[in-house]
Amino acid sequence: MTAPAWILIVAVLGACVGLGAVVVARGLRPPIPSLKAGLALLDTGPAAAGTDPTGVGPTSGAGVVAGADRGSRLDRLGRWLAAHPLTPLSAAQRRALDARGVPVAEFMAEKVAYALIGAVTPGVVAGCVGFLAGWTPLVPIGVAAAGAVVGWFLPDLTLRRRAPAARQDLAEALFTFFDLVTLERLANRSATQSLAAAAAVSDAPLFVQIRAALDRARLEQRPPYAHLRALGAHLDLPELADIADVMQMEESGASLTGALRARVRELRDAHLSSQKIAATKVSEQMTVFMVVPSMVFALVFLVPPLLRLTGDGGAP
Repeated sequence: MTAPAWILIVAVLGACVGLGAVVVARGLRPPIPSLKAGLALLDTGPAAAGTDPTGVGPTSGAGVVAGADRGSRLDRLGRWLAAHPLTPLSAAQRRALDARGVPVAEFMAEKVAYALIGAVTPGVVAGCVGFLAGWTPLVPIGVAAAGAVVGWFLPDLTLRRRAPAARQDLAEALFTFFDLVTLERLANRSATQSLAAAAAVSDAPLFVQIRAALDRARLEQRPPYAHLRALGAHLDLPELADIADVMQMEESGASLTGALRARVRELRDAHLSSQKIAATKVSEQMTVFMVVPSMVFALVFLVPPLLRLTGDGGAP
């Protein structure tokens, strides 16, 4: 290897390290809001709100342009990919994102970021190694493409791995919501008032979605029970539909406090039973790994006598 080649390799590696340090320092800095977006947000006129000054209907005014300018390029790319996904999200993935309170655009932006990292890092390493080994340029390009594919699907695997924990958090938040509704009912509030007051206590993702369902029902001037059932079906939470059925009993003049407390107790007992079954399953899986060292320890003492007996039996 000649001296100019080594100088070029060192220069490329140093540039990569310096660029990585600059990117890390830039990521640690707080984001600077756009002046145009801030002024458009402070402007409460009809044009800035994206509406017709006459109040007839929506137009493509300055408010729409200001809304499109908000966020970084990665955020805008995530919003575009959310509207035009390269790989469509499944119902389970959307349910997991809603359970964590993560927008689809943010998830798509994360996939783009991981894809870029997966393409650049292995590509640069493969390029340097290929320069030393004399590979063709197709090898670094293939490695970069493979890294980009792996980085693109890495958030999907992470989302699937975190789904049980998110499901557990969702169940705990749901039972907390049930307790708050019961307390509001004990304070002699109506069913709708109890649901609204309980949902306004926390900013957890489930509470936010329940508030959105209640607000949607209030704007439509309809009872919120159908929207709660739809939310329970979307998040795969049949317990929320059960509570909606219990709260709807108020329309028939039935007493809700006793029925609500009994139903919440049943749901908690069922949840506790499922948790005990899961804990027993994990304990059984751990027992298998605890038996392996004991078997190895026993074999350490059994193998020498067996070898001695086998050797003695084979002697003339």
